[in-house]
Amino acid sequence: MGIDSMRTVLTDPKVEEIDVVNYMSQGASRAFALDNRGPIRWTSSGAIEPEILSSYWQHGFYIFEKVFDDNELRDLESDLEDILTRLPTHKGSPVDAKGRPALGTNCEAENLYWSKPLGDPWGGTSFGQGRHAAKMHEPQPSPDAPNEIVFLLIGSLQFSDACLRAYGHPDLLAISAAVNGDDFVPYTDGLFIKAPRLGASVAWHQDGTTHWDSPEWHQGSHGFNLMGQIYGCTPENGVWVIPGSHKAGKIDIKAKMEEVGSVYFPDAVPLVCNPGDVVISNRQLLHGSFANTSDKWRVTVNMGCLPRQSVLGVRGGGIVSKKMTYDAAHIANRSRVIAYAIDARRQRYPDEKPFVYKPLIDQRIVWDNEARALLHDYSLMDMSV
Repeated sequence: MGIDSMRTVLTDPKVEEIDVVNYMSQGASRAFALDNRGPIRWTSSGAIEPEILSSYWQHGFYIFEKVFDDNELRDLESDLEDILTRLPTHKGSPVDAKGRPALGTNCEAENLYWSKPLGDPWGGTSFGQGRHAAKMHEPQPSPDAPNEIVFLLIGSLQFSDACLRAYGHPDLLAISAAVNGDDFVPYTDGLFIKAPRLGASVAWHQDGTTHWDSPEWHQGSHGFNLMGQIYGCTPENGVWVIPGSHKAGKIDIKAKMEEVGSVYFPDAVPLVCNPGDVVISNRQLLHGSFANTSDKWRVTVNMGCLPRQSVLGVRGGGIVSKKMTYDAAHIANRSRVIAYAIDARRQRYPDEKPFVYKPLIDQRIVWDNEARALLHDYSLMDMSV
């Protein structure tokens, strides 16, 4: 099922008024006309090329091409296949399809998020402090589709060594430092899983929740996501963004929908990627994704980073973790995951120069069985701001 099949899948009268095939094609053309994609480039002094950072701050996102090589992609795909076989047979089930204890059943944190096929589980609900203000179109799934699917796995680093190693990629960590400062901190990570002809939509939203009204608010206040693509992504199954909207403050999404008369915003562009590409996407961008009616997988290795000054002493949470005020000890404890990732990657790629994470430079932190045990349920410490 390709893009042309969307003409038969989309049956809502309001949607039929939109030429979705043309919308997708025009969006892709707008996306490729932007000057914000290419390989990671460095200056002679070893810094990120300033043009890349300038483009990121202008548009709110940048697509880094071929970050993960074929070997790393194979590792990620192998771990993904293992994860998919270990999922509960249905929501609430303690076992997987082979009768084994299902993934995440021994965790206190809520790691798995479910949706009906091609549904929009968050739009118009209170999830995420109500930031998904309005529901997306929900196409009709095929009669043989399952009742529910997993579309998001939070805390993926405890379930996948390949994801942990990807998190420790020296180039990506260098980008994190260049954008958020050397003392950048993590906030959450996971896998977005868009299965063919089943994958759920994510309603239009902006990720930030705590700093919109702050007198110190700026276009990077809520950090960014690094979105690594295992299979690539297309206009049909990928994330769509409004370029530059990270600078606009809090957007009234319902009003924008009423103005446009549709969920298909004419100023949006899709994040079109090949396997191994990684997108840096500002969390303040207005973004969302449509239900995956295509025949292609989209699995995003999502890794988020925040400026330390946006977290220290801030009361956050209420999405992934409990509401709390993040002190220096909490930040240091959660940030150890970065050090675990760096050392896990060093062990897998001994010829690669590891990133030096300055906040923990005076500590010897290694990835071993003891660290693996400590990583259990680490998402309870996630910092949502």
